[in-house]
Amino acid sequence: MIHKLFLGLTVIAVVIQAYPEGSSSYVEDDAIMHPRRIYPKNSRIAQEEFQSDYWIKQAQATLKAKKEKELNKNVAKNVIMFLGDGLSIGTIKAARVWSGQQRGEDGEATQLAMEEFPYAGLSKTYCLDAQTADSACSATAYLAGVKTNDGAIGVNGQSVNCATNLDESNHVYSIAKWSQDVGKKTGIVTTTRVTHASPAGVYAHVPNRDWESNTGNADCADIAHQLLYGETGKNINVILGGGRERFLPNTTIDVEGSSGLRVDGRDLIEEWLNTKAGSKATYIWNRAELLSVDIDNDYLLGLFEAEHMQYYLDVVDDPLEPTLAEMTEVAIKMLEKSENGYFLFVEGGRIDMAHHGNLAKKSLAETVQFSEAIEVAKRLTSEEDTLIVVTSDHSHVFSQGGYPPRGNDILGIGGRGKDSILYTSLSYANGPGYRQEVDGARHDFSAYDLSDKELRFPALVQLSSETHSGEDVGIFARGPWAHLLSGVLEQNVIPHVMAYASCVGDGATACKDSSSNILSSKLFLMLCLSIVYLRRYV
Repeated sequence: MIHKLFLGLTVIAVVIQAYPEGSSSYVEDDAIMHPRRIYPKNSRIAQEEFQSDYWIKQAQATLKAKKEKELNKNVAKNVIMFLGDGLSIGTIKAARVWSGQQRGEDGEATQLAMEEFPYAGLSKTYCLDAQTADSACSATAYLAGVKTNDGAIGVNGQSVNCATNLDESNHVYSIAKWSQDVGKKTGIVTTTRVTHASPAGVYAHVPNRDWESNTGNADCADIAHQLLYGETGKNINVILGGGRERFLPNTTIDVEGSSGLRVDGRDLIEEWLNTKAGSKATYIWNRAELLSVDIDNDYLLGLFEAEHMQYYLDVVDDPLEPTLAEMTEVAIKMLEKSENGYFLFVEGGRIDMAHHGNLAKKSLAETVQFSEAIEVAKRLTSEEDTLIVVTSDHSHVFSQGGYPPRGNDILGIGGRGKDSILYTSLSYANGPGYRQEVDGARHDFSAYDLSDKELRFPALVQLSSETHSGEDVGIFARGPWAHLLSGVLEQNVIPHVMAYASCVGDGATACKDSSSNILSSKLFLMLCLSIVYLRRYV
């Protein structure tokens, strides 16, 4: 007994010594883990929200709308896929709040365009050979329905170099090609280079995403070349984005003073126009030309920057730089003339790039621009015959933390650390926003202008570029067969669902199932009539 008592006192003494008063030990005290703050009723919270009835009515209205929503099993004449590059769930939440706050509204209750869609799910984003996806392998999954290696586009896992890429059995084709095969028009809209990983997933087949303008091997065509001459690329009706330098020789200076990058001496913009001889085709390079373009064109190529298109916050109302919403509207108006329908891919690509630089405000602004493009698509199309799918390729190590009050500036302070230094609501696990500690003290960001669009928000680990993260991303859908995109899905399932709804591709489709059901009904009716006949006359 004395031995046990001595042992117990020894353990207590060790614990006290290891975690002295004032230390940062883990204490399971709810008041410490979840500090409560009481805010007066004259805060930014609407007064009716303090009453139970407000929330009960809100919930019941939502329930009623969901109960009354009928499944749409029409054939999707048109499919529009919106890809928010790097659009994590955390980014959606922060952008939603920021968007509302910018308009003087209740940010927390604000909804982005895709959040109003009736069906939502999660997409598992890993690559064939990597836990965390890049934009190339993921594009192959959500466009062609096959998981592949990190950095590869439009090929399976066996294509790893130029030699293996020459074997066309290793190539996989996107839903754009499946749509073209049944006479549908197709288009690409992006805020990145049109040869960048995500849009390239629509038409290219390369084991290395960096082969945008020169592969270094004459036998293997680069991505820009495939956009002109590839089996899918040559038939794309609308191409809008950045990346002029990938189409021009390095001996050429473009209209805005930038040099081309091609070492083969070829001007692919001129070649694109030549390949469309006999068709009504137009090349444009600025916003004014886009807004005045003849939508009766058969083909449209718009390259608005030598590199990626600029961040929205850097070129607000720029006469040369169109918005993603403006490009989307022109694309839809051109494609909707097709009697057979269309497939359109729209990417908000610079959400991702801003995150890589820990530029939180720019990423949120790009997300809001992405939402506005989705609003355009909702306005110009009918839910009865157009399936709209909104998703992302991968997530980012971006988060919101702390216990700030409702209505707190999403770009502002989230709380105070145990070291008495304030911390921001938004932060990153890694990236260039890292600041060196001074004498062991955490860097104090409260002295910075947190509304500055160029501010790199704090990062825990110093890297030259913030990384993607591996968690699931959202899928939002409305229109024919949108309900099939609910639940937790492998990312490569997405194009198969879109193909099913629009009756394209070699897999199961709504049209095949409908025909099968009709045939089965006819056979059943014939069987019943035969039985009646046999019983009566035999």
